[in-house]
Amino acid sequence: MRKRLAPAFMTVALLFLTAAAALAGGHTVVNAEELKEMMADGSAIVIVDVREPELYTRGHLPGAINIPYDGAHDRVLKELKPGERIVFVCHGGPMGDDLGTLLVNNGYKEVYNLEGGMRRWRGEIER
Repeated sequence: MRKRLAPAFMTVALLFLTAAAALAGGHTVVNAEELKEMMADGSAIVIVDVREPELYTRGHLPGAINIPYDGAHDRVLKELKPGERIVFVCHGGPMGDDLGTLLVNNGYKEVYNLEGGMRRWRGEIER
């Protein structure tokens, strides 16, 4: 009985993983702790804060650039390079998911979005 359940379990697990990747649009969603690790690992990273300039000015992740979501669809394809490791940060996550999908659909490989956006970030802030 156990031998028959294992393949079925693996199939269901694979379906869930595939569905999660499809929902993420091909980019990877990272939580705050994972992003902190990425920021500390020594590899180049481009953090793109897509919130309004006034919110960005009040506080953003260290080293983040501001490309406000309004107008970002054109700008990200022009200003970000396909070989860069890119992380989107917004208010709560959906705008970063949208832009992450856009980049992946245009051949970008290392694209991430901060789960929960700035609402869930508890790390260092620059002003």
